[in-house]
Amino acid sequence: MTDLEIRRIHFDLDGDVPFNWNVGNPAFSTYMNMVSIMAICFEKMLVAAVREAMPLITDTAVAEEADAFLRQEAQHASAHRQHLRALIRRHPGLQETLDEAVASYDHLTATTPLNHRLAYIADLEATFTPFFKMLLDNEATLFRPGDERVASLLMWHFVEEVEHRSSALIIFDAVVDDKLYRMRALPRVIKHLMTVSNGVFEGINAHVPQSERGIDARDFVPLSGLLAAIRHPTTTRDPTRPRTRPALHTVPWKQKLTTAARVLMSQTPFHDPAKEPLPEFAHRWFERYDRGGDVCHWYSAQTTSQRPHRG
Repeated sequence: MTDLEIRRIHFDLDGDVPFNWNVGNPAFSTYMNMVSIMAICFEKMLVAAVREAMPLITDTAVAEEADAFLRQEAQHASAHRQHLRALIRRHPGLQETLDEAVASYDHLTATTPLNHRLAYIADLEATFTPFFKMLLDNEATLFRPGDERVASLLMWHFVEEVEHRSSALIIFDAVVDDKLYRMRALPRVIKHLMTVSNGVFEGINAHVPQSERGIDARDFVPLSGLLAAIRHPTTTRDPTRPRTRPALHTVPWKQKLTTAARVLMSQTPFHDPAKEPLPEFAHRWFERYDRGGDVCHWYSAQTTSQRPHRG
């Protein structure tokens, strides 16, 4: 029997939600907004793949895990759609960016075998626990200074990703009888991820004014500075273009290096997500939720109040 809990939470995002929701760290704001877009399209592909895989799962416990995993992921996609609707109200062009990202994952679903999509899901989900642990271990500098409505949504999503950290690999192992397949699929997974995320950042630049985003989203594109120098070797950097501090500039370098090492280890054939160290914040989040506290307004709510915004 699975231990995953399905939490239907309606976050307070019906009003005006700024794109730069953490004005002290616009790079982190943009990066997390990209995560919202990617979550919608990735989780749509994930749900379709796991549903396709379920008739192939003969173990009852694995089938129950898969069902709960799907239901949690569906809640995540629904919440991020709420966030995107708020951003699109202010910046309608972002609908085009979202549509293009969804279309790329729809194409992946239509043109690649199930084994590849399950490997894609298992590869990406394996990175989440070490990466989200780093973010949640630094929630005081990354989330607390920002709009708590957006911060609360993201922190809920990340603690639930930690909660179901083993689900994708359990499903993959139940369907794909090849421990090395994940590693062989990894280059194509990375290539697709980079293509979609780069398109999202370009869409953000095109549809959100500089005054709203506070950064040039092209700075997130890997090797963007090097590629620009190769294409235009005589062009100097625009002195009027502001230099923006990196999204994770408040995270100690030791933690970033440890996280990078754990992300790399997560792609090895015998990686076991259940053995990953967990963020202390996740325990606090689950404790507040179980007490009935308000997790939609993490920083301002009374922890003893009745939990609002239940779906």
